[in-house]
Amino acid sequence: MKSIRVLAAVLGTLPIAAFAQDSAFSGADTAWILTSTALVLFMTLPGLALFYGGLVRTKNVLSVLMQCFIITGIVTVLWLVAGYSLAFSGGNAFIGDLGKFMLGGIGEETLSGSIPESLFAMYQMTFAIITPALVIGGFAERIKFSAMVLFSGLWLLAVYVPVTHWVWSGEGWLFKMGLLDFAGGTVVHVTAGVAALVAALVLGPRQGFQSTPMLPHNMTMTVTGAGMLWVGWFGFNAGSALGANGNAAMAMLVTHISAAAGAMAWSVAEWKRYGKPSALGTVTGMVAGLGTITPASGFVGPGGALIIGLTAGVVCFAMTNFLKRVLKVDDSLDVFPVHGVGGILGTLAAGIFASDALGVFSGQGYADGMTMGSQMGVQAIGVLATGAYTAVVTWVLFKVVGVLTSGLRVSGEDEQVGLDQVSHNERGYDL
Repeated sequence: MKSIRVLAAVLGTLPIAAFAQDSAFSGADTAWILTSTALVLFMTLPGLALFYGGLVRTKNVLSVLMQCFIITGIVTVLWLVAGYSLAFSGGNAFIGDLGKFMLGGIGEETLSGSIPESLFAMYQMTFAIITPALVIGGFAERIKFSAMVLFSGLWLLAVYVPVTHWVWSGEGWLFKMGLLDFAGGTVVHVTAGVAALVAALVLGPRQGFQSTPMLPHNMTMTVTGAGMLWVGWFGFNAGSALGANGNAAMAMLVTHISAAAGAMAWSVAEWKRYGKPSALGTVTGMVAGLGTITPASGFVGPGGALIIGLTAGVVCFAMTNFLKRVLKVDDSLDVFPVHGVGGILGTLAAGIFASDALGVFSGQGYADGMTMGSQMGVQAIGVLATGAYTAVVTWVLFKVVGVLTSGLRVSGEDEQVGLDQVSHNERGYDL
């Protein structure tokens, strides 16, 4: 029996020894990022598609769903060909190189940290998909399908990819400066929000804007999509820890807290101003809370998340009313006041509420509680740089696309008919 016990002990060490030879790989981390990848794609399809689809009028619902689907296809191909390489492969402070053109050099055994690099590339692809999909809310119900397709592909390569390299690549200048952006406050929300604002200004308002009611045609669809966004956002933020660890757990917790606080704050603000809280306001506040916590989600604790969420609900509510009622800008689905303003607010808040107690940047001099130091300057530079670059390049792209497609907008008559029939010869409903 003693010999058997000794043999069992020796054999029992073999799997451990075998694993030790590949100690960088983590099955737990890989399983979590596989799940997170599916969750982030779920945010776009069907989450964002349903959320946006319900907000437009009946005659345009299919156009919005189609735009989300086709952007998913366009971004997938471009990310494979050059997007991933330019974002994350070598290069200089401003753009990567083509060392991983067509995902070259990435095999089953190639690692990125503790997970397969193929998984990291796929995870980052889902971020690249949802960002231009967010932008469509700025020009919904009036853009030509051909213009949307061309613009989305060019925008991905000219705006999203470079900014991703700046912020998340080890060679990027904002990364080296120490910008805190855990899951995409600048990379996703500032770029998408600013691009949507530029789109609304360049294309002009929809026919009947502020003179004809343009109510959401299906709030049930919108609330369903919003619920999917809330669930999917856990992959977005907690997945950005790139591991199954305490950082991911805290990011998930603060994400949920901020979403709940944002929904409550917007609902109360709307209740106070208009006498009744609406389902649309509540779910929009939830999205504002999610977008605002995104850059800070890996750096703050529950208390900071509560403050961030409450602030997001109130500030984004005020900005939505100001943009449409005072400035009279037809950002159709409120992309800039919710995502753009939320991304800016959250990126700055990361410099205020980042806590050494979480052990994320312990001993490196980052902000602890309200002791901001120079970090706020870095955060402000990140916001200004990404916002200004996005605004200029987006404006140029719209002008170029307008020439190539003989105009960005459908005709007035086609806009009256609706993009479902004009662009796709289909109807969302046949009742």
